[in-house]
Amino acid sequence: MDNKSKTRALIVDDEAEACQIIRSVLSSHGMEALTLTQSASAAAHLWAEKFSIILLDLRMASPDGVELTRRIRTSGINQQTPVVIVSGDQDPGALSEGFEAGANFFLYKPIDQARLVKLVRVTQGIIEHERRRFRRVPLRSKVRLTSGHVDLEGETIDVSLNGLLVRADETFPPGTRAKVSLYLSPGTQPVVCSGSIMRIVGKSQMGIQLDKLSALESSRLEQFLLPIVRHEWPEAAACEP
Repeated sequence: MDNKSKTRALIVDDEAEACQIIRSVLSSHGMEALTLTQSASAAAHLWAEKFSIILLDLRMASPDGVELTRRIRTSGINQQTPVVIVSGDQDPGALSEGFEAGANFFLYKPIDQARLVKLVRVTQGIIEHERRRFRRVPLRSKVRLTSGHVDLEGETIDVSLNGLLVRADETFPPGTRAKVSLYLSPGTQPVVCSGSIMRIVGKSQMGIQLDKLSALESSRLEQFLLPIVRHEWPEAAACEP
């Protein structure tokens, strides 16, 4: 499997054996996996790295699987990532609690490897949709960033449905919230949303995570980018959810 089709999973379970079983199954289906046995260390990865699927043990030291799921669903780059709760507790109340927190699937212990394989297959459509959202399209477009009373004019280097890499003469510091006006085509109204400066590259480039797009603006950006994604990655057209 090449880098364009590579998928990555996060497994959080305080039982090392369970982590190893899940990782082995996912690996056999071409997926890379990061395994953590300390749930407290998961948050930093969830907010800094994009995963294709997340598997969380239900009962762990705080934060447990339910709490981590709630955090995932409220913010961050994995907000739409499929979440599987792994549990040895078949209490209907636990099931309800997990789904209310935002989990997509449940997997019971002892882990049924055939069932896990089915879950991986079921999530492929969701995973492919998310991968398209985060695929970066090389694109040179005018962009204006506004924070407070400061306006910066720049040019995009690449664009995804989730973020931008922008080159400008000046930069805002990481963590700055800014209004983003992205001019996809000359003579058209810009896509307007807000975003956060996530990183500075060199002295003139800013990585920006987009958020708070209206349904209309999100649709405009998607309609512009997805035909380019399908052209550059033909396999995406065969995996429409």
